[in-house]
Amino acid sequence: MLGLSGVLCVALAIAASLSGMGYSYGGRAFVATVATFGLLLGSALIFAAQGVLERLAAVGSGSGWLLGIAVFLTYLLYSFGTGTLSAARIGAVALFLFVPLAILSTAGSAPAGSLQDFLAITGVWVAVKFGPAHWIWPFPAGTLAYIFTMLVAVNLAVAGFLLLRRIKGVGYSIGWGNGWTFSILASLLAFACISIPLGVKLGFIAFDLHHQKWNTFPLNAIAILLFIAWPEELLFRGLLQNCLERATRSDWFAWISASVLFGFSHITNGGFPNWKYVLLASIAGFFYGWTWRRTNSIFASALVHGAVDLLWHFLFRTL
Repeated sequence: MLGLSGVLCVALAIAASLSGMGYSYGGRAFVATVATFGLLLGSALIFAAQGVLERLAAVGSGSGWLLGIAVFLTYLLYSFGTGTLSAARIGAVALFLFVPLAILSTAGSAPAGSLQDFLAITGVWVAVKFGPAHWIWPFPAGTLAYIFTMLVAVNLAVAGFLLLRRIKGVGYSIGWGNGWTFSILASLLAFACISIPLGVKLGFIAFDLHHQKWNTFPLNAIAILLFIAWPEELLFRGLLQNCLERATRSDWFAWISASVLFGFSHITNGGFPNWKYVLLASIAGFFYGWTWRRTNSIFASALVHGAVDLLWHFLFRTL
């Protein structure tokens, strides 16, 4: 995982420099930004390696706090290196990291699905969705704000839910299991058979092959998987659906509820209220949740999620 993180950092740094968006090599700010990205991504990936979470969780809840502190120190590295240090920004990041951890710590040894779990999940989602990401990550020109925010959120979820609360069954691992190929392809095909005709009929999408963009396919595939699909599957399937299932003792209620909430989380996309997006995202969430249930892994559901977003990006346009 550390090797994969290093390869991705180098590849994305090179891609960014060749993108024509103003990135360039050299300078303290560039080094600090790459180091921050590498530390946050490396941490998120290393915890997905087999056995790492189990070993650290066995140490005790202090490992969750230590990870939160490490992420906070990484932000200080970014702030000093890019010359964007301010007390207000540091305070905002501290609140984002340590308030959810403090809330989760009050749950003690309560079973997964406690009130504190749902408060923390809601708080993290609201902060990511509506927080001042571009203000917190101003360099370079706020263009990496979304990526950095997602990486911090993933590390926070690992610290709070997997290390501090030690919630089971999240499926935070990267690997391949028996029957995964069928589950992933079946889920993707079934969703496509429903969503494409429905999206066209609703006037939400239209077929539009972006052949001139296919040279960006590998970079987009990695970015969508790591910074959209993986974080959202961790939140909505690994945590929300998982906690609802344990709190209500009903697989179906948790599955449907998490899918609908996933749909409503997209209501502001493309203008509020975007009910077409809500409907199609809810259907997508249903199939992502089915994949997660069959494989017990957010990696499998993230692959379906990423494939849907990628094909939508290259084969269709939103009306």
